[in-house]
Amino acid sequence: MSTYKEKLSILSEMIAFAKIDKVVGEPEYNFLLGVAAHLEIDRETFDSLFEKEAEHVVPKTQADRILQFHRLMLLMNVDQRQQEIEISRLHNIGLGMGLPPSAIEQVLSIMHQYPDKIVPPNVLIDIFKAHYN
Repeated sequence: MSTYKEKLSILSEMIAFAKIDKVVGEPEYNFLLGVAAHLEIDRETFDSLFEKEAEHVVPKTQADRILQFHRLMLLMNVDQRQQEIEISRLHNIGLGMGLPPSAIEQVLSIMHQYPDKIVPPNVLIDIFKAHYN
């Protein structure tokens, strides 16, 4: 599992992404809180990340990068509203993590085929695998 510093970075990046439209709604906040609980980050520390970002750490492994991309994708869709700025930012974050541009574009394209735009993890992994072969 990730180090404490990496976990804070994961959450901080997600919070910054949620704040893109200037409003973090209840569904987004609750989703982020669930991720914090899964990462074993206490509520006080989690809430403090809304005021002060943690140091950015790019996930070390490709699997961790894909997982973070998936988390961000879920976060983008949790409120049932997508904005072009969110899609663009997610695309750029994926590129910044070194994910293949064609895989990112394919995932963002096919998400509309799934209920609530939630791409199943196995489909997401298969897409990235195909682009690495």
